[in-house]
Amino acid sequence: MAERVRVREISADEGGRLLGLVRRSSGSVVTWRRAQIVLWSAQGMEVGQVAPLAFSSEDRVREVIHNFNADGFESLYPRYGGGRPPRFSAAQRAEVKRIAVGRPADRGLPFSTWSLAKLAEHLVAKGVVDDISHEGLRVLLRDEGVSFQAMKTYKESNDPDFEAKKDRIVTLYGIADGKTEPEPDDPAVVICVDEFGPLNLQPHPGKQWAPVGGSHKDPNRGPRRRRRATYTRPHGVRHLLAAYDLAGDKLYGHMKKRKTRTQFLAFCRYLRTLYPPEVRIAIVLDNFSPHLSTRKDTRVGDWAQANNVELAYTPHYASWLNRIEAHFQALRYFCVDGTDHPSHKEQASIIRRYIRWRNNNAADKKLNDIVNRANVC
Repeated sequence: MAERVRVREISADEGGRLLGLVRRSSGSVVTWRRAQIVLWSAQGMEVGQVAPLAFSSEDRVREVIHNFNADGFESLYPRYGGGRPPRFSAAQRAEVKRIAVGRPADRGLPFSTWSLAKLAEHLVAKGVVDDISHEGLRVLLRDEGVSFQAMKTYKESNDPDFEAKKDRIVTLYGIADGKTEPEPDDPAVVICVDEFGPLNLQPHPGKQWAPVGGSHKDPNRGPRRRRRATYTRPHGVRHLLAAYDLAGDKLYGHMKKRKTRTQFLAFCRYLRTLYPPEVRIAIVLDNFSPHLSTRKDTRVGDWAQANNVELAYTPHYASWLNRIEAHFQALRYFCVDGTDHPSHKEQASIIRRYIRWRNNNAADKKLNDIVNRANVC
């Protein structure tokens, strides 16, 4: 029969010290786990109950309790040899990275993501490393190019012609960037077109500069702007029909009350007037219904054929291929976030002024940082 082992009686001060070791977020994982084992035993738990909680064997739990009964808190701290502990080998670092980017559930653990504490504990329990602090683990992961990031969503395209459409758009981008030699029938100008909106009159969330600790109720620290709450929005919406000329690095836009095929064609005619009729242009656009020709309404296709225009449609659920999306991110940051426009006229005015500013300041660092972060293709 296995020996029944229980930690000795501990005082209130010792209990508080053990609790402090368990709650801290830095230091040796070995010390942290040993303190947990001692606390569980002090709470009346048997060795067989403690072992699965500690991800350890019953023999190891008994050893920790015996050592604490004999040596007290000194037994909680690992006794390394003299000098600096050895660095982790390349194989250990690779294994730590492999485990960190995986899912805990795949290893039979009852949680969905790794924290530094859980990951460090698992690495020690599995013998990947003898010991590692939470901060040491964070530094190791950072050196290996791993950081704690928010999960992103994606939508997979179900377009049967995905590859052909994507390759054509990428080729057009290469022509506009001067990286691809154009064929005789290839367009000389590439324009990305899409709609931004709907834009309604509401307070938009955003950020601002304000005194530290500032409050609208604290006059000594200065007032901080508040965002108005709204419940009814009776003023309708507006839509921005926008285009981005890749080679010219120019943004164009028209504000409209509606975004039907009629408004879209009017905007396309405007874009066509920017270049001589003999210059072939390509328009990259998504599969929004006003952009398409149908059996009942062939105006879009007829206009493109008659005006020396190639329409390059992105695959379904692949609007990220349209480079204008990245410029919408910058537009939202500079002239929509944190605003509360009283009228559509004022809202349209600031958007038009932004487009003029953007075309005159295309080299602005903040602008390019936002666009480059958002640009996928």
